[in-house]
Amino acid sequence: MDDYRRIADRLADDITAGRLKPGERLPPQRQFARRRGIAGSTAGRVYGELVRRGLVVGEVGRGTFVRAAPAGPAGRALTEQATRAPVNMELNYPSAPGQSELLAPVLEPLLRPDVLAEALLPAAATGTAAAREAVAALLATPGWRPDRAQVLFTGNARQAIAATLASLVRPGGRVGVESLTYPLVKEIAARLGSTLVPLAVDEDGPLPQAITAAHRTAPLSALYLQPTLHNPTSLTMSWDRRREIALTVADLNLPVVEDRIWSFLHPHAPDPLAAHAPALTHVVDSLSKRVAPGLTVGFVVVPPGRRHAVAAAIRSGGWSAGRFALEAAVRLVGSGVVQLLVEAKRADAAERQRLVAQELDGFVVRAHPQLYYAWWELPAPWRADTFTAAAAALGIAVTPGPAFAVDPNRTPDAVRLGLASAAPRDLERALRTLAGVVRKRP
Repeated sequence: MDDYRRIADRLADDITAGRLKPGERLPPQRQFARRRGIAGSTAGRVYGELVRRGLVVGEVGRGTFVRAAPAGPAGRALTEQATRAPVNMELNYPSAPGQSELLAPVLEPLLRPDVLAEALLPAAATGTAAAREAVAALLATPGWRPDRAQVLFTGNARQAIAATLASLVRPGGRVGVESLTYPLVKEIAARLGSTLVPLAVDEDGPLPQAITAAHRTAPLSALYLQPTLHNPTSLTMSWDRRREIALTVADLNLPVVEDRIWSFLHPHAPDPLAAHAPALTHVVDSLSKRVAPGLTVGFVVVPPGRRHAVAAAIRSGGWSAGRFALEAAVRLVGSGVVQLLVEAKRADAAERQRLVAQELDGFVVRAHPQLYYAWWELPAPWRADTFTAAAAALGIAVTPGPAFAVDPNRTPDAVRLGLASAAPRDLERALRTLAGVVRKRP
């Protein structure tokens, strides 16, 4: 066994046995190397191994600390219930008041035997003509309307992301992403054998020069970006930044996967990147947030010449949408119910954001007034893992910032608050409780 792994095993034993306690800071790497009589590079590998095992977390400018909460798989956060906490602010599936009453009469005709027989047939990745037309209309913005012939379907948005990346990135390939990204993309990249490359960002999103620099260091196979209502920070890129990035990827001939899952909540967002770089941008969206996770379909709008490659990836991954779900989507979009739900969820999200502003007044919170999550930058000396553990002890589950960090050695002292799943009264009480926790020292 390599020396660094033996040392990491001993430290891991110390952590498990409680000799190194949660929240305890490890010595700086140079000091650790001197004490152990090892090279600085070996000390770096020891700390890196502990980070990989989820036992410690590195924080820029502060050091390396023993985790106060156990780490789960990177992609599990935000995708499945990881806790039985009474107030779950990890999962984030919005449901509008009266949603079921709106859905039932539209879906009822699907249960007629003649209609049901057709709806139970298998569906190709290309879906049906009616489904392609409905989705093209649903996704259209003032300056962009997708070509219905370029619309493909998957079971959900996560499958759409996976299939699109699988069609673009070979094992060993590199994908440029915002330095904080959707946790499931980290898991998808690991399964594809690709490497995520964090891109420097400012208050307007990824820096075009950072994309160019990363590509010149070693060629990128694709970018995965969330230009509208970025998860977790809620950032929305300006029109100018989108145009700059479009010019950059055109110059590099670099494909883009544009995630627009939450964009429906922003009624005045700029047109998607696809409006600026249609030959390179793959737009991913779904019905899971607009309607419900149990009644969803994923969409991919692909550039010209990419339909067959992405469709092949969908088929090989077993990610095709069900025909029943496609038929339901056509009816829900055509009847206007989806738009009614969008308007209702914007209003619901606005009320929940009002509670955030009320209960977390005085703290640094990034949010959009009609969005179902908020990014809370914790004040010192709180760290993300210690706060997450403290919240869990009170029956409140939140998502720690490191779940979104691409570089495990550069993790933010912040948490993402999912606002959609708790009842409003429970959400208000939970926010008030969390504010009280932060006002005390850890």
